[in-house]
Amino acid sequence: MASKIIVIGAIAGQLSAAFEKLSKLHAKNSFSLAIVAGDLFADPEVASPEDEETVSSLLAGNVLIPFPTYFSVGKHALPQKIIDRLEEGTGEVCPNLYFLGKRSTTKTSEGVRIVNLGGTVDPSITAGLSKEKYLPFHTEGDAKSLHGANTADILITSAWPSSVRNGSNIPIPEETEDATSEQCVAELCAALKPRYHFSTSTNFFYEREPFFHLPNEDNPNTRPLTRFISLASLLSPSKAKYLYAFSLDPSAPPPIEVPAGSTASPFRPVSKKRHYVAEQETYSRYSNSTPHHRASKRARQPLPTPSECFFCLSNPSLATHLITSIATDTYLTTAKGPLSTPSTYPSLPFPSHILLIPLTHAPTLSAIPDAATYHEMQHYRSALHSMIVAKAGGELGAVTWEVSRADGIHIHWQFLPVSVGLIKKGLVEAAFKVEAENEKYPLFKTKEIGDGRGEKNDYFRVWIWRPGKKNEAQPSEEDNDHGPDGLTTSTGTEVSLVLPLSAKFRFDLQFGRRVMAKLLGLEKRVSWRDCGQTEAEEVADAEAFKKAFREFDFSMEEE
Repeated sequence: MASKIIVIGAIAGQLSAAFEKLSKLHAKNSFSLAIVAGDLFADPEVASPEDEETVSSLLAGNVLIPFPTYFSVGKHALPQKIIDRLEEGTGEVCPNLYFLGKRSTTKTSEGVRIVNLGGTVDPSITAGLSKEKYLPFHTEGDAKSLHGANTADILITSAWPSSVRNGSNIPIPEETEDATSEQCVAELCAALKPRYHFSTSTNFFYEREPFFHLPNEDNPNTRPLTRFISLASLLSPSKAKYLYAFSLDPSAPPPIEVPAGSTASPFRPVSKKRHYVAEQETYSRYSNSTPHHRASKRARQPLPTPSECFFCLSNPSLATHLITSIATDTYLTTAKGPLSTPSTYPSLPFPSHILLIPLTHAPTLSAIPDAATYHEMQHYRSALHSMIVAKAGGELGAVTWEVSRADGIHIHWQFLPVSVGLIKKGLVEAAFKVEAENEKYPLFKTKEIGDGRGEKNDYFRVWIWRPGKKNEAQPSEEDNDHGPDGLTTSTGTEVSLVLPLSAKFRFDLQFGRRVMAKLLGLEKRVSWRDCGQTEAEEVADAEAFKKAFREFDFSMEEE
């Protein structure tokens, strides 16, 4: 059964005004409970005699609390009189007013599970749990200890989770200070996957787009959804929203369909476990170190950090001799174990299997806050097309593919030239669609999705580009694969195909390479491990590409 709940921001000692407001709202809505997400009392260090009198009046039972209300430690210490009452051990300050504790897990009579972490990180304590129950400080150990709660309907924290605005299009109001944020709070939210996460901000209200978490082994077909809301103070000069009411059924399962406008979680998963070993192979191949051996199906590998990810420039093992261009937000590299060879394209004396990689370590483009990365990747792709037009005399088009998954590691695009003849006859588009059908994947859809922020699901995307007719070696009217959905670009025409991915089936991360291998007659080179080169050969190919690309490389332009 759903419970009606109302959460309030910092009251800061204005008890009469706050509870009179709650009483009026309760008369119309019959709330089950209220939660004070911020400071209930005024800061004892600057409290006035009126504030102290308010506390005394509350303890004497002269302030009416209309229905069960929970509070915690906020950003200030509790008044000594309140501490003395709590030390009596009942947990109840007065009728209907309950202390959650600074670090706690509470289950209400309605079955609502509340996890709470009050205060901000105490930098003087580097390990362990804080021993002070009423001071507005906690340790990272306090936050980690709450991971044991496993789940929460409502998470209350004084600090915001770090990175919560990543992937969000909702700004905070201008001329306001950012709220205090902490990585340990982000990790707590990622671990508990609460339905609601409340925090406070002094002078403004903020409600992020809902974000979904990765499925787990127990529920592989559901993605828990979190709504993050930061409430203003009752005393906010801007009169910003300080109340938030909603209904919650703690027994209801997570939604099967992710609501429109939702985003992927802005946090990296807390678990160090991995579910897709094949992806580990995808990343390990760009290392100078010894390749990893394929693990068993039951193996669980840790998620690479930026210093371990073989697409991050901060990785000391990165094969830097493959890098061919670095711009502001993106870089290009020739592929290690490329599908094509220096003889695949007579007009291009190098493999031309190129990777376009964001500098930001993120699993999807939508997880990168700044859209400039996507636009720069498109700039690089357009420059590659221009190079092909100039070097191949209109004989080649190109295919670019992307695997976008919220549980991925480092998003990137793979680029390969392909015969214009295959594109014009519709064979490239057909190859992707037929292979998907053979694997019993969903149908491809012809659509342009930009950086993917509007997509509810993970996806595989492929762009099929051909030069404009004026640039083709033998212009013709055969446009079988580019009907009304074909998009005109600065260098030609292209179609964008999108295949939705879900936990209902296992997607082969080498799908794009496998399709292209069959198209190019290179089936024996499907696995990158079968395409090894010496470092001298890799350097030669990279240098040959850089020479051909130099006049189109915008990263070399002087600002």
